[in-house]
This record gives sequence, C-alpha cells and structure tokens, in this order.
Amino acid sequence: MSRHTCTVSWERGDASFLDQRYSRAHAWRFDGGAVVPGSSSPHSVKLPWSDPAAVDPEEAFVAAVSSCHMLWFLSLAAQEGFRVDRYLDAAEGTLGTMSDGRQGMTEVVLHPDIAFSGERLPDDASVDRLHHAAHERCFIANSIRSEVRIAGSWRAA
Repeated sequence: MSRHTCTVSWERGDASFLDQRYSRAHAWRFDGGAVVPGSSSPHSVKLPWSDPAAVDPEEAFVAAVSSCHMLWFLSLAAQEGFRVDRYLDAAEGTLGTMSDGRQGMTEVVLHPDIAFSGERLPDDASVDRLHHAAHERCFIANSIRSEVRIAGSWRAA
C-alpha cells in the first residue's frame, strides 16, 4: 500500500466571504514540488469568483483517469513488445445527475490517439486488449463509480 498526498491551500484575502463573493482560486501543491493553480469551474461559479485559467476539480478528475490509463497502457504495450512513439488523449468528462439524484461525473470518455513504430505493430484486437487490461489495472478507474469508456485511435508513426 502507498500513500499519495496533495496540499490544497486557499485564503480569503480581503473578501467578505459570507456574501458568497470570494475567489475560489486556490493552489494544489504536490510532494515533488509541482504547484498547480486550482479553482471552481466557471460553469459552477461565475466569473470573477472562479479562475478559468486554473484547473477545476472536474478537469483534474478527467486528467487523473486519462493519465492513469495511459501509464498502464504504455507499460503493458512495452511488456508485449509494441513500441509506442506517441500517446495523445483528448479526454472528456460529463457532469450530470447520477442514478441516486446527486450531481457527479456520469461518464469519462478517453480518446487516445496512439502512434506505434517498429517491426512489431499491434492489430485492432491487440490495441483493444491493451486498453481493456489498462482499464482493469488503473487505480483511478477502479476507485470511481462513473463509467469510463475508451473511444480512441491508433496508427503507425
């Protein structure tokens, strides 16, 4: 078992707060030193109280699913002797009403575009199998209730 941490920090500044007119901008600090600006989504909290240039939790959720899937896919492809030159995923998540009536991420769709090279190229069945195995191993996908689908493409470089 391993432990993963992130420090999320926010300060009110001079906003009155109780009138709901305060900035939702904050920072995510990770153990390796990376600092990511965070905020509520402008879809949830209108400007100027959110920061559209920052990462919102919903975007971070989609990025975590995509990143975890990609890392497993790369590892499994290498184990099987398929050389991956590039992996680009334009992942998207849908925020909607869950079956219990609460709001949540109802779906994440990954759109990986993968370029392979070398003497051994996968066929469609091999890529599908790799995606399935990556999804089964992804710690993030195993931790969530929403459906995660793969709708990607691949090609030789």
